[in-house]
Order: sequence, then C-alpha cells, then structure tokens
Amino acid sequence: MANHSRVIDVLHVPPILYGTAWKEGQTQHLTELALKQGFRGIDTANQRRHYHEAGVGAAIASAVEDKLVARDDLFLQSKFTFKRGQDHRLPYDPVAPICVQVQQSFASTLDHLGTETLDSYLLHGPTRRDSLCTEDWEAWRAMEAIHDTGRVHVLGVSNFSLEQLQLLCQQVRIPPRFVQNRCYAAQGWDRQLRDFCVANGIVYQAFSLLTANREVMASNEMHRIAECHGRTVAQIVFRFAVEVGMIPLTGTTDPGHMRADLDICEFELIPDEVERIAHINER
Repeated sequence: MANHSRVIDVLHVPPILYGTAWKEGQTQHLTELALKQGFRGIDTANQRRHYHEAGVGAAIASAVEDKLVARDDLFLQSKFTFKRGQDHRLPYDPVAPICVQVQQSFASTLDHLGTETLDSYLLHGPTRRDSLCTEDWEAWRAMEAIHDTGRVHVLGVSNFSLEQLQLLCQQVRIPPRFVQNRCYAAQGWDRQLRDFCVANGIVYQAFSLLTANREVMASNEMHRIAECHGRTVAQIVFRFAVEVGMIPLTGTTDPGHMRADLDICEFELIPDEVERIAHINER
C-alpha cells in the first residue's frame, strides 16, 4: 500500500479515473459532465468499436475553453488496440507493420485528444490468452520508441495475466508502470497479480469493479459495512480498491453517482473491514 501510494504520487495520478468505454454518442456529454463533477483522470482508447476517443477530446477542449480545467490538471490515458479488437473503423493501416500501426494510432490519439503529450499509453491486451507473441513484442518496442520521444510519460498494459506480465517485465527495456484489468472478488481481487505489481513498482488499475461483482455487492457483509459508514456499497467497493493500492475506474453516467464516486476520498475503512472484503468470496 505504501509503495503503491508513492508510485501514484510520483505519476500524479488521481485516486479514481473516469472510464469512457461504451458511451458512443453520449461520450462528449458524459465526459464533460464527469469533468464538471470533479474528475481529473480520463481513460479512453483508440478503439472505435468500444470508445469514441474524439468525443473525449471534444469534451476536454470544451472544458479547457470554459476554463474549467487546464491540460496540466488532467491525467489522460489511452491505448493501442490490435486489429482483432477493432471493427472496420481502424485508426491505422491494417497492412502496415505493427510498429507503424502503433505510430499511426498514437498520432491519431493525440489528434483526437487535442494534446501534444499523453500521460499514460497502454497496450490494450495481448494477441492471445497465454504467453506473448511476436506482435506483442513489436507493439511494445514501438511504444518504447514513442516514450523515448517524450510524447508519453509512462507505459502500461491492459488485460494481462500474471504470467504475461512477468514475461514482459523480464525482457523489456522500459517496464510497464500500469496494469489495467477487470477485477473479480471471486479471483481474490486479482491478488497474485497485484502482489507482483507491488513488488515491481507497478500500479494496478481496476475496471468493472461493480459489474463484475454483483453477488458480492448484494451480500449482507457489504451492506453492513456500508451502513456503518453511511455510504453506498459502490463507495465501499471503490474505497476498498484504494485501500489496497488499486486505482478504480468508474464509467457511471449518473451525475449523483459521479459525485459519490469522487467522495471515496472523504472516508477510510478500518483494517478489519479491508481484510473482510479482501476475503469476502472465501466466506
């Protein structure tokens, strides 16, 4: 926890990020709403299949023009997505070498977001479920080359298993600073991978914390803890994530929920509650 806090402070990452996936035509409006509510960390991807990155950029431009935020106030994170994760609206030439695809996708992202630099750039999943293949290494080397230019501050990965992350860290020149995974209570909240992150100065970003854990959220245990703090169960889940060193993502479309999600910084869980939630699936 302390190690993660130091890493997060050094990277200037907000304690919770606003995720912009699956919002389509509402992306600009909802991102503007999130910024107005107080979010300063925005997660997106150059993957038109699930994201509307240009809509995110339009929201940021509007917020900057209205003097709600300045670019330096924001933590902006995007991703390179292989062709298998895209639809027909590709942000690169599909027949170009992987290194060129990464360069083209990154340039497109900067254009979408109206920025000259990106705070974090993730590899949006490996090409297969086990191990890593040539395309993964080519993409990472291309991302390292972009990092060398100073146009991105840190690199990371998404949807990686522990074994894939270990393999990557053993062989890369620039190690990942973030891992963004779907986080299941049924899998110990990804405990083994998070332990590896702590040991290697990597920060774990958790998405689908609510939608992937509906049974846990409905449990009497979670409701008792929520009642003790006068908070919602969703706030307890997000606060638990922060307590154990994760950065949670929320994609809520409700302004009240946005404010509630940001309010997780206003209270703390006691160690016994953290331990009970950590092992809730074992109960």
